[in-house]
Amino acid sequence: MAKGKNVLTTGDVAKICNVAPRTVSKWFDRGQLKGYRIPGSKDRRIPVSELIRFMKTHNMPATGFPAGKTRVLVVDSNEDAASALADALQKANYEVQTAHSNCETGVITRKFIPHVLLVSLLAKGIDATDICKSIRSDEELQTIKIIGIANQLSNSESAALMQKGFDGCISNPADVTEVVEEIEETTAIIC
Repeated sequence: MAKGKNVLTTGDVAKICNVAPRTVSKWFDRGQLKGYRIPGSKDRRIPVSELIRFMKTHNMPATGFPAGKTRVLVVDSNEDAASALADALQKANYEVQTAHSNCETGVITRKFIPHVLLVSLLAKGIDATDICKSIRSDEELQTIKIIGIANQLSNSESAALMQKGFDGCISNPADVTEVVEEIEETTAIIC
């Protein structure tokens, strides 16, 4: 499977799950594993997010996924702050892009398919709760981890974010070590 690929062939899925390609075709044909067929062909394609859902449902280990860089989308209307955090994360070996509005976040998320969204909770013109709701309501994007960022979040504020669908919070985004630890802790849930 090519690194960063978002849609897999039955052969890719078979290698990841350590089964025969015919087994994957049977899962697909029975509707257990969702995807689509290539028009005018019998070839099947399975989105990575669907495979992850399938593997979780059936308690299958995700050790067959190739190790690649974790993709992170930094969402902040303050372009300087977003760029500074993106630069620090690239040095920590993440693949990073930035977005500066809700609309831009949606467009980049669809193309980049990040593993993690780091969303500034205090950014002007960005509705972090709306972004979270949009991601959680889209079946293809539900595996994306969403981490809220704001200085000095209280325990009650952090708990409220978790109830709204966030996967984590960062109280000191200037501390790159804290940011990296939260990304690693949050993404370890699916790996």
